[in-house]
Amino acid sequence: MRSELPDRYQALVDVAAGCGLRQGEAFGLAVEDVDFLGGVVHVVRQVKLLRLHRPVFAPPKGGKERAVPLPESVAFALAKHLKRYPAVRITLPWKTLDGPPVTASLIFTGPMGLSLDRNRFNDREWRPALRAAGVETGRDNGMHALRHFYASVLLDAGESIKAVSEYLGHHDPGFTLRTYTHLMPSSGKRTRAAVDGVFTDEDSVHDGPDTAQERLAL
Repeated sequence: MRSELPDRYQALVDVAAGCGLRQGEAFGLAVEDVDFLGGVVHVVRQVKLLRLHRPVFAPPKGGKERAVPLPESVAFALAKHLKRYPAVRITLPWKTLDGPPVTASLIFTGPMGLSLDRNRFNDREWRPALRAAGVETGRDNGMHALRHFYASVLLDAGESIKAVSEYLGHHDPGFTLRTYTHLMPSSGKRTRAAVDGVFTDEDSVHDGPDTAQERLAL
């Protein structure tokens, strides 16, 4: 599906799936928010549409700024993108249409150098790419699905619910747990593996039966 997007938008998939950003946060990501050397993305704004589809800069959902680890693969994708499509300084009002002007060097913009409009982007870019890739265009396959992918990767790797919650920008780790509990690895499997690991280490330093069956027979 990523490859079916126009080239200038493909790195959006890397950012959303690799850092868990919401769509508006990815649209509002600026060069100054990315610490390539430190390996951190600072999520401090989103592009939000108000009445008559007019854009403003606003804080992330819930007003909660956050710092997210920047994987090398995503950093390389961003660097490659910026080489082809240099960041554009965009000035938008802050929070309200009559709010104070704020300027940011946005990484993702449209061909005319404007901030991305979620409705236009979804209609003209995202859904056509889904169809081209043979994926249904329903609500479940919106760009938000990439956040679910991000959460599933972290949980499968054994990351804590607290850390996943912080990286996703949730106020309550309990919400994260309720949302993604079906992705949590089996506690029974973890327990068996932990105990087996200790027993295996203990057995390696003692002479004894060669198999589990022989040990049980004793």
